Amino acid sequence: SSLLLMSGVVVAVGLCRRLTRRRLRSHPRLFAFLVEMFSTFQICACTNELSLLGNVEPKPHTALTLTYGFTVLHGLTLAGSTCNPCGTLQPMWGGGTSLRMGGLKIAAQFVAAVIARVFMHFIWSLEMAEPHFGALSQGCSSPMQTTEMQAFCIELLFSVVFQLAVLRAESVNPKYRVHLIALLITMLVYAGGNLTGAIFNPALAFSLHADCFYDKFLSYSLVYWIAPALGKFLILHAF
Repeated sequence: SSLLLMSGVVVAVGLCRRLTRRRLRSHPRLFAFLVEMFSTFQICACTNELSLLGNVEPKPHTALTLTYGFTVLHGLTLAGSTCNPCGTLQPMWGGGTSLRMGGLKIAAQFVAAVIARVFMHFIWSLEMAEPHFGALSQGCSSPMQTTEMQAFCIELLFSVVFQLAVLRAESVNPKYRVHLIALLITMLVYAGGNLTGAIFNPALAFSLHADCFYDKFLSYSLVYWIAPALGKFLILHAF
């Protein structure tokens, strides 16, 4: 049921993106906002569902296999979208995207994060699948299982590694690049998922753990917003 749900989200987002391209090409700002919003919604909704499957046996093989598979799927179906505020900073820094357009895309990413969370909570309330039972009663299911400083360093390091790999992979054939990036993300999740969740995406972090941001805003904004953004700026400064 969870796989069908996530596949349905991918298909629905694909249809929305295609419709947006056909009807709104003449409105560049609205077009950019909606495409980025739909794309980020897909990643946030699917990752919310994947977060419930972490304890499915055999552990952690099932979760890691699904992480790799859906990361490849996202890469193949969401070409042209960053779905990560940190990724949007790069063209803004280089002058390829205006400050207004970049801000619009980042706003779209956070709007999508909230919509995805509301949507998934509604789906979970229907309790259509076994993993959904009791999902809404967890509150802040904290992904931070280490000290705040260690969590900050881990997310900073993972952001640097990920963003550097994305830059280096730009010259690789796209059909191979998506698998390389998916493999890297899966390895990072395996290495640090039990400590911080290995998210390195501010919008996704907010969608997954909004309750934790409400409870401990300063700690979570430091680890899941500032650390990834700082990692991106370090890469931009170096290159």
